[in-house]
Amino acid sequence: MSPGVLGGPTDVQTIDLGPATAEVARVVAGIRDEQLTAPTPCEGTTVAGLLDHLTGLTHAFRMAAEKTPVEGAASADPGHLPADWRTRIPAQLDALAAAWRDPAAHEGTARAGGVDMPAGVAAVVALDEVVVHGWDLAVATGQPYDVDDAAAEACRAFAESFGDDRPPGLYGPVVPVPADAPALHRLLGATGRDPSWRPPG
Repeated sequence: MSPGVLGGPTDVQTIDLGPATAEVARVVAGIRDEQLTAPTPCEGTTVAGLLDHLTGLTHAFRMAAEKTPVEGAASADPGHLPADWRTRIPAQLDALAAAWRDPAAHEGTARAGGVDMPAGVAAVVALDEVVVHGWDLAVATGQPYDVDDAAAEACRAFAESFGDDRPPGLYGPVVPVPADAPALHRLLGATGRDPSWRPPG
């Protein structure tokens, strides 16, 4: 996300991040060392790079919920992936979900990645980051992935709330997806991903 003020939907529904973070933790546990250099749907980003990004964003959005923000955007550099990522990322995913269960987290504003936003919107952004990048990692490493429709729809509403005025770097160009496609697929299309993407070869 680029610095500035992020708006988004004003009628944000509070959703427990726990099911999504647990699913992504399962995906992380299934990643093999030899898959760290594999490509992902995020162009130019390997599995290791995306894991580094997940490490940073889970911490940043937890701190946003606790009103003690950290400055700077989460990197996606495979060289920065911590050696203990297999234990650190699941622990941070759990902590992220727990932080956003506190009603106080949804009050006022929150700041993550150098962006100020209504706290309720920040919760949806956190969910969106976890859900979408969880799918990126799952499909890149040949794993199944399951997200409940309510979470996918909340994230899609956020992605579509910008209309044609999408913040630079937030998403890629919209990928058309049938209206009757699964909720996750419609979310992926809204964030510039092809639901049929598979690793080369």
